[in-house]
This record gives sequence, C-alpha cells and structure tokens, in this order.
Amino acid sequence: MTGIESKNYSSMTEGKRLVHQVVVPPKDSFAIETGRVVRETFFHDVGPLDWFKGVSRRQQCLLALKYAFPIVDWLSTYKLNTFLYDLLAGVTTASVAIPQDLGYASLLGIPAVYGLYTSVVPPLVYAVFGTSRNTSIGIVAGVTLLLGEMLKREISPTADAANYLRLAFTATFFAGVFQAGLGILRLGFITEFLSHASIVGFMAGAAFIISLQQLRGLFNIAPAHFSRHTDLVSVVRSVLDHTDEWNWRTIVMGIAFFAFLSMTKFLAKKKPRLFWVAAIAPLVSVIISTALVFLTRADKHGVMIVGYVKKGMNPSSAHQIFFSGPFMYSAVKIGLVTGLVALTEGLAIGRTFATLCDYRMDGNKEMMSFGFMNIFGSLFSCFVSTGMFSRSALSYNAGGLTPMSNIVMAIIVAITLSVLTPLIYYTPSCILSAVVISAVLTIIDLKALWLIWKVDTLDFLTSLGAFFGTLFVSIEIGLLTAVCISFVKILFNITRPHTAILGKIPGTTVYRNMAQYLKATSVPGILAIRIDSAVYFSNSAYIHDKILVYLEKEKQRLGKIDGPKVCYLVIDLTPVTNIDTNGVIAFERIEKAMKKHGIQVFYINPLPPVQVVLLLPTKFNELNP
Repeated sequence: MTGIESKNYSSMTEGKRLVHQVVVPPKDSFAIETGRVVRETFFHDVGPLDWFKGVSRRQQCLLALKYAFPIVDWLSTYKLNTFLYDLLAGVTTASVAIPQDLGYASLLGIPAVYGLYTSVVPPLVYAVFGTSRNTSIGIVAGVTLLLGEMLKREISPTADAANYLRLAFTATFFAGVFQAGLGILRLGFITEFLSHASIVGFMAGAAFIISLQQLRGLFNIAPAHFSRHTDLVSVVRSVLDHTDEWNWRTIVMGIAFFAFLSMTKFLAKKKPRLFWVAAIAPLVSVIISTALVFLTRADKHGVMIVGYVKKGMNPSSAHQIFFSGPFMYSAVKIGLVTGLVALTEGLAIGRTFATLCDYRMDGNKEMMSFGFMNIFGSLFSCFVSTGMFSRSALSYNAGGLTPMSNIVMAIIVAITLSVLTPLIYYTPSCILSAVVISAVLTIIDLKALWLIWKVDTLDFLTSLGAFFGTLFVSIEIGLLTAVCISFVKILFNITRPHTAILGKIPGTTVYRNMAQYLKATSVPGILAIRIDSAVYFSNSAYIHDKILVYLEKEKQRLGKIDGPKVCYLVIDLTPVTNIDTNGVIAFERIEKAMKKHGIQVFYINPLPPVQVVLLLPTKFNELNP
C-alpha cells in the first residue's frame, strides 16, 4: 500500500516539500473494540452506572429510586405555586379530553365509555414513570384509527363485540410489552426508521381519513351500515349510498358547532392569550348540544345520541386478555405495529417540549413509561395511548410545569365517570364528530410539508407516499410506503456517496470543493479527490469507478488546453470514518490502474480506524487478480 502522507501541495509547486509524519494509533484489543461498539450503540448518552460513582450508599439508593420512579425526583422539590399552574393545566386538558375521548372511541367501534377509561389509568402511570414534564397522555387519532382498522380485519365489532374488546385489550397489552422491551434493551433507535417526513405525511392522511369517517355521525348514518374500510373511496361511497338515513337536524347541528369550534381556534391563534376559549369550546359544545337535544327531544326525530354510558371507574380486564389461541398471534402483530407508531409520536412530542423548555428527556425511560402505562391500561379496560401533541401544547400554554397536570386530568375524568356519566345520555353523536374533526384537522402541518419540500425532495416523496397510501389504501400501506421510500433514500446515500474534486483557493493553502468554490483552481500535475463517506462493500465499486471517471475527465480537460499531465492522485480521506475489505481492494485496484498510467497515489488525513487498515501488511491481490 502506498505510504500515507500529508503534504502542502502549494509548497511542492514552489520547489519545497513539507512532509508531516502521521502517527499510527495503537490498535485496541477485540474485547475493548467490541465494548466500545456496544457502549456507543446502547449507552451513547450516559454510562449505565456513571450517576452512582463517588457518592454514598444512601445517595446511591436515592438516585436508584429516582431513576426507577422519576416522580420521586420532581415531587421532592414540588411547591404549592407549581401545583396551581398544574391544576389549571389539568382542568384545561380535561375539558378537551372528555369530549374527544367520547368521539375517538367511535374510531374503534367500541362504547364511548372506554374512551374515558383510557384517560384515567395511562396518565396516572405515566406521571410515575415519565421523564417529560409537558407530555399530556391520551388517545391519539392516528394510532386509534390504525388500531381500529387492524382489529376490524380480525373480528367484526358488531358481530362479536365481546371478542373484539378482548382483542383490543390484548393488542394494547402487547404494544406495551413491545414498548417497554425497547426501553429496557435500549433499542429506541428502531423508532428512528419512521422519519419525521413519514410521520407528517401519515398524520395528514390519517386526519383526512378520520374526518371522512366522522361523516357517519354528521349525516346520522347507523354504524352497522357504514363502511368498515378506511380508504377514501369506500368511505365516500358509504356516505352516498345511505342518503336515506341523512337527518337535516343532525347535519345543521353538526355544521353549526363545527363552525363554532373552528372560530374559537382561529381566535386563539390570532390572540394567544385567549387560548382558554378554544380549550373549553369542545366541552361547551357538548353541554349546549346535550341541553338542546334534551329540551327539544330531537332524539325522537331521528337524531342519534350517545345513549347510556356505564357509570363507575375502570373495570378490570386482566381476565379478558388472550394469552393463547389464534387471536393472541393477531394481537401480537397489531400490538407491534401500533406500539411502534405510538412510541414514535410520543417520543417526538416529548423531545419537542424538552427542547423548547430546555431540559433533558431520557428517551429509553420514556419508552419504558409508555410501555408500562399501556400494560397497566390493558388490565383496566384501556386501549393504546401515547403523548398527544394538541393536549400537550394546550397544557403548556395553560402553564403546566410537571406531570402533575396528567394526574389532575385523570382525577377529573375519574370524577366524570363516577358521577356525571348520566348527563352524557342525550349528547348527540354529531357533536362528538364535530369535536373530532376540529381536533384532527389541526395535525395537518402544511408548513412542515413545505419545509420538507424545500429541504429534501426524497423526504417530500416519503411524506406523499405516506399521505396517499393512507388516504387511498390503508394505514399500514401508507406507513409501509413511507418506510420503503425512506429505505430507498438510505440505500441511495450509502451506495452513491458524495465525492468532490478539490482545488486550491487563491491566496491560501486551503483546498475545497471546486464545484462549490468557483475561484478554486487545480494544481498542475495533481488531481485531488475527497470521499465524503465510509468506504464499504456497498459503495466501494462506485467510488473506484468515480475516481477513474474523474481522472479521465481531467485528462480530457488537460488535453484541450495542452496542460501538464496528471502525476499525482491525492485522495482526501478526512470524512471517511471507516473502511472494510472491499474498500481496501477498491483502493488497491485504483493503485494498480494508476501505476499503469505512471501516476502516484497519496492518501491524506485518514482517521485512526482507516489509517490502521490501510497500513496492514496483508494484501488482497490474490482475491482481486
């Protein structure tokens, strides 16, 4: 292998040659290198025992308790004025949670009361284990729609309601097991395969689908007559095929309150201090519409109402979970998919507010907290829940400072379940549909789509794939399309890394990309090329061919201007983080080709891992005749 040297080529052209020796770092043992890889993979942020070093046994026990139960950490310094802020935030989010939960339950095709159950146990569990101060826990529209669609493919909610509920609880249980397992094993990087662009496109598509599905409530169509499919064509056909069920009272009431909700959101956006107007608008809509139906007895004129809602706290559902039989395998599959999507969205929300409020959120502990709350929730009649952006933003604007706001919200919902459920009897279904549509339309982030378009075209295609796949086929196809496009992008970047021809910037000894620095000039007799990627089996052939193409083009350019021939090929390895066997073989092939043309090859600025490999005495010529 040609020697590795770092040269000042501008000095060479002036008759001077400055050679700086590059020290070869000592090679670590296999055990040390393996330990480094494991540490960087699973403990890149902090060592597993770093916090316990240099402290007393009592402090170690206290730190262990705070690590296992983060509530101990923030509760130990909790103050009364902090509680007042959290109380206001909790009351505000509860006023939104109650009508939203009643409406979101319809996405699953289960009784409305189960939506309220899900806002009691999961928020309480998250308050104990969660590390985000601002994340508000609840039912997320996109995840709920995905869960409902996958459940309905296994069991009909109308034909076999009992087993349908059991399957929902079982899927939630395994979603929690999957989430907690990722956190315990510190495998959170798996969620990063669902990129931001995928989530933006998926949520936009889900918002449209959820809104279309709520047309059932707005037009007064019976659940049994409505399509079980979620794609655009099926939903629209279902609405148009049942025009005989449309009720003008329902339509007028639903549109009127939807307009009211939209106006309050517009007002809150224009005047942020009036956020509370939009916050209480859903509850006000439910109260007024329920009173109207009760006073006018519109239910006797065909207006669909919620009807009887079971009074009382969450009943146990531990005995209903499938731990054997064919439904268990279906639940595992559903739990894996919905758990991953819920985890990705919840972590993104937590990171957003952690950055905004300047505090550290532990991603792996967050995954465990999501897993624990869904495991416990499945045992008490709850389905998959995660962090909600709309409620989290509402809690933040209301002054929420700690997870205590989740506790306050859960207590208010529990009081509603224990005392106030009879008041929900006359609530019209169209109001819940209006509340859901008003809520989900806010998750369509057009600004984010525009930014994605400006930053990366492939990312924008990922968003479009998720959006149209969700809208016209199904939730799973939308997500699968987005993931496939993301993988294509990853493969393209890996197999086609960026390379650049370097030139000298006039008046300096600095070499930069000539395509970027237009005044940079090539040094006579030298072709300098930079490789901006690790060199692996997946791209080594491409890099080999690209360097030869650069050399051929340089020869053609010099031939046209009758310039000096290329005598030196300089390969800048500064950005190359690693190299494998195929990379070594590719460089040896380059050296053999250059030797035939009388060109000497130099490698400059290699990082220690690359330097060690390039200086190995073993050759691979016998593998590459």
